[in-house]
Amino acid sequence: MRLAMQALWCLATCWCSTSGGRTTWKQVSYLTWGVLQERVMTRSYGATATSPGERFSDSQFLVLMNRILALMVAGVYCILCKQPRHGAPMYRYSFASLSNVLSSWCQYEALKFVSFPTQVLAKASKVIPVMLMGKLVSRRSYEHWEYLTAGLISIGVSMFLLSSGPEPHSSPATTLSGLILLAGYIAFDSFTSNWQDALFAYKMSSVQMMFGVNLFSCLFTVGSLLEQGALLEGIRFMGRHSEFAAHTLLLSICSACGQLFIFYTIGQFGAAIFTIIMTLRQAFAILLSCLLYGHTVTVVGGLGVAVVFAALLLRVYARGRLKQRGKKAVPVESSVQKV
Repeated sequence: MRLAMQALWCLATCWCSTSGGRTTWKQVSYLTWGVLQERVMTRSYGATATSPGERFSDSQFLVLMNRILALMVAGVYCILCKQPRHGAPMYRYSFASLSNVLSSWCQYEALKFVSFPTQVLAKASKVIPVMLMGKLVSRRSYEHWEYLTAGLISIGVSMFLLSSGPEPHSSPATTLSGLILLAGYIAFDSFTSNWQDALFAYKMSSVQMMFGVNLFSCLFTVGSLLEQGALLEGIRFMGRHSEFAAHTLLLSICSACGQLFIFYTIGQFGAAIFTIIMTLRQAFAILLSCLLYGHTVTVVGGLGVAVVFAALLLRVYARGRLKQRGKKAVPVESSVQKV
């Protein structure tokens, strides 16, 4: 509960701030979400001096809770605020929804097998699969510097993964299963990013996009949980552990806030601006996780992290130079709901 109160305090501080606006809200939402995600998936609830407690293991239930609140927020917003005329066929949302549910499931499950810093760095390295999906889905072409920076990111990630230091006993060690799940997350999320980017051609608002994607996501996850008989077990776990219920609620609030700002960024400024914002967030997320949960990073691993973020900043710099020259930069990292 103390962790939840600290995160709420951070959100309240951000609400009172007048500088930074949507960017500050977005950063705090995702940093809080990252801390809570690691807490929920890697720590026990109800532990006492005589009992080790129990861990929550159903990632689909967390995905459903996130999507329900996001759907409610988007629905209320659409009712209260005037939206453009909706012209996209509803079934087209289902493709992005299914791939998003699968990417979210892989993301939560991966934390059982890899550390949170490893997961964050893997997300930062998804440039290459996003570029491949961009070629397949959107028929895009890329500059030489984009391939160069993508290669540097891959090298940095490899340095980090091959030189990981010893993890604390309560943290998972990186395993093949975790890497496979991370690969699944990256592949599904890359498809979702490009599919949603293409959907904006229908001139919809970011909140309409959020509502359509989350509507199908709720249907998919409810159907899957009912088929497995896992929905009631998740609800019973919440009843047994009030701290887990509080974490789940705050996790869902951060998810909904993050989605609003992601969709707003995509719709108003494109994927390139979003990349600048997310680069800093990913770096802060690794630092915060190491401080709170005791992850260790070797010198070589730290250099790998530096290479990754240097390559990301180089991409930002190259796009800025292209814009100054009047040449349109290609939006590679189209973003999507990340939580």
